[in-house]
Parts: sequence; C-alpha cells; structure tokens
Amino acid sequence: MSLPFALPQRALNVLAIGCHSDDIEIGCGATLLTLLRARQDVQLTWVVLSAEGDRAAEAEASAADFLVGAAGSQIVIHAFRDGYFPYAGAEVKDAFESLKRLPEPDLIFTHAGDDRHQDHRVASELTWNTFRRHMILEYEIPKYDDDVGNPSVFVPIADDLAARKIELLRTHFASQGQKHWFDDELFLGLLRLRGMQANHPTRYAEAFYCPKLTLDL
Repeated sequence: MSLPFALPQRALNVLAIGCHSDDIEIGCGATLLTLLRARQDVQLTWVVLSAEGDRAAEAEASAADFLVGAAGSQIVIHAFRDGYFPYAGAEVKDAFESLKRLPEPDLIFTHAGDDRHQDHRVASELTWNTFRRHMILEYEIPKYDDDVGNPSVFVPIADDLAARKIELLRTHFASQGQKHWFDDELFLGLLRLRGMQANHPTRYAEAFYCPKLTLDL
C-alpha cells in the first residue's frame, strides 16, 4: 500500500544519525538519494558520532556526495571512542541533547534497537529518548553478528540509485576495503533481498524497523 503521507508544504527536515563514518550510507544511503530525487526542498542534517582522523575525512567527503541536491545540509562529526559508547553515556547523551537546537526533524533515521553492536544500541536508545513524537525509522547494518532480522518497512530503490550508493561506498571508504564483508556483492545482495520482500516493480529496496507508528486517518 502506498499512503499519501501528509508531508509538510514547507521544507522537509530530515535527521540521519550514524555511529561510525559509513553507517548512514550503508543503512539508508539509497533511501536518502531517493528522497533527494523526489523532493527539491529537503533540509538534511547528517550526524556521525565516532570518526577521527582519516575516518572523519572519509565521513565528511562521503556525506557531501550523498547530500548533493539537498536544499540545505549540515554535517556534524563527533569523535567519541569507537566501541565505548555505553561507558561514555553522559557525553553521548549531551551530543543528542544538542540536536534539539536544530530545526525539528520531520523524519529521523537511526540504528536499530536490536543491533548487537553496543554503540549502535546506545545511539538507537538515545534517539528515542531525545525525540518522543517523531517519525523514526531504524536501519540495518549487515555484519557477522547474528542480528540480521526481518524489518517490515521497505523503500523501493531505483536501479541507478542502488548502483550510486555502492559506487559512493567504494569511492569514499578505502579504510574499510580490506574487511571481508565490505564489498559490492554484500551491499547489492541485501538491497536485492529487501527488494524481493517488498514485492515492488523495482528490484531493490532498503528496509527499516519502525517500532512505533501513529496513523492519523
């Protein structure tokens, strides 16, 4: 079912949150590309919580490419220690509280609450703590942990935007190239699997968890 969502007539404010420098791109990059193609008035805030040195440079360059076409954008990069978010909870929460000073988001993308990576779980929890009456979609990150689940919200992705997502991942994240899971086949395979599940004319889709949804009919 395609619902005629009552998107605001003003600029659409979108907030994307990722723990590490490639999380947003992997989890919802093609969805953001699709949204930017569909609307010319998207204001997008891109927040990376853990990136330093070369990884911070990768994050900023990648975000800039993904954000081409946005009516306005802001890239926020923090340097919290990778893998230690539960032990730096107060500082990470302060970073989330600072997001309240930004324009109120209409749509938020964040990590899945059941993700086995401790940083991802903390980011998801703090997203829900910070934003109580917002549309929040939780994206998935494929990895070797046994947490690849069954999301139930699908965004169909055009072939060229699926290819563009993978091209940008390959271009900007040389630091990850030696990891056995970071390759085109994995990313395209997940897009294809979710596209099959979505049963949409497009071959590809990104999938999300939506723990809470209010339908005002």
